[in-house]
Amino acid sequence: MAPGDQDMLINEDVLVVIPAYNEALSVAAVIHEVHLAAPRAAILVVDDASTDTTAAVARAAGAEVVTNVFNLGVGGAMRVGFRYALAGRFRALVQVDGDGQHDANDLPRLVAALDDKPEPAVVIGARFAGEGDYSVPRMRRWAMRLLARYLSGVAHMKLTDVTSGFRAHNRAAIELFARTYPADYLADTVESLVIAVESGGVISQVPVAMRTRLSGTPSQNARRAAMYLARVALMLLIAVFRHRAPRPAGESA
Repeated sequence: MAPGDQDMLINEDVLVVIPAYNEALSVAAVIHEVHLAAPRAAILVVDDASTDTTAAVARAAGAEVVTNVFNLGVGGAMRVGFRYALAGRFRALVQVDGDGQHDANDLPRLVAALDDKPEPAVVIGARFAGEGDYSVPRMRRWAMRLLARYLSGVAHMKLTDVTSGFRAHNRAAIELFARTYPADYLADTVESLVIAVESGGVISQVPVAMRTRLSGTPSQNARRAAMYLARVALMLLIAVFRHRAPRPAGESA
């Protein structure tokens, strides 16, 4: 993509939201990389009640910062971001993690894939779609495949990485998620896609290569993998029952 094309895609009406909890060691580098890749984009860091200097570091790096009084999790932080984007009349919102795993150079491709659709549109930066060699523990990977299979059926297209937090959203999705973005664990990634589809939206993905996080400790041990698998099973049950279409009146079970 030529520099001129990138400037047309990533301008002042695109908001990059970075949900961050205790990311003081990495958030400045992430902001700097976003500035380099998309110098005209607005950047908002939602500091999710960090106990370190995340907010101060983000402000010093040039980002706007909103600090939550209580820790709400990624979903709650992102709802703050969607409401900020709604009030600011941004045409697109891109979520980028604060730990450095997402490559900001992929921002133009995600925004381009939104394609000015009138309906809610979500573009996922997918880790397992042919680029990079990002690896996860076997049990966790199996659970992610289970989720991807379920969401592929809901979205009527093949999705490989429905838990990725690297996502672009158009204006219609901003308006939808400012009201409805779920805050429960995994729901911010999984159930949000169900909500988008049920609202007439479209889901697509762009292959990206993920990197090793700049700071913090990833949850990659057997105990946490088992907990993740249990949560995935619970999330699938909740999604199936919460979003099951109601039966017509008088129809027996």
